[in-house]
Amino acid sequence: MYKVFVNESPLILTNERQENSNGNLFSLDGDSILMAIESLSKGRLKEAYIYHPDEEKILDVFMHKIPVVVAGGGFVTNPKGKILFIYRNDKWDLPKGKVDKGESIEKAAIREVEEETGVRDLVIDKFLRTTYHIFRRNGEYRLKQVHWFAMYTKYDGKLVGQKDEGIMKVKWKGPKKVKKALENSYFNIKILFEGWSIPDQE
Repeated sequence: MYKVFVNESPLILTNERQENSNGNLFSLDGDSILMAIESLSKGRLKEAYIYHPDEEKILDVFMHKIPVVVAGGGFVTNPKGKILFIYRNDKWDLPKGKVDKGESIEKAAIREVEEETGVRDLVIDKFLRTTYHIFRRNGEYRLKQVHWFAMYTKYDGKLVGQKDEGIMKVKWKGPKKVKKALENSYFNIKILFEGWSIPDQE
């Protein structure tokens, strides 16, 4: 099962048939996918399901039906155990951005964190997970596939938000402030904090 968020509402790709679909079950073809996205985008449905019997193939087929933008992002911690956040579009978010042609996802993730926050000396610890959401550009729906990496840095210099990307603030946040920030964030960001172990320091 995969969750693709459309305006914070889940479009669930599943190989399990839903018993009580109530008009929110769609087939895996281009027209039906667009209908599901439209219904979620306009608030007609709170969640929708796309069914395909083969769980291995469902994501690949879905990604062939809608243009995909691949991105890399960072869940960055410092020696105090604080997490690096950005504030954009009136929400707390984590730094991420599109992978350039010929660039590895890891390099893109580090580059985007540096560009969006001013943080340097980043080291990737491990791959965390991939998240999916739908956005609209030039009248066309696209799927953003973000590969997230746990990163670490000892950088304690100035934080500089990338203004041309609409980033108004960049902050290191301890556990209490992380909890508050997640109240005004995205589901895909909250997912990254599932199982996050809170350090002792604030």
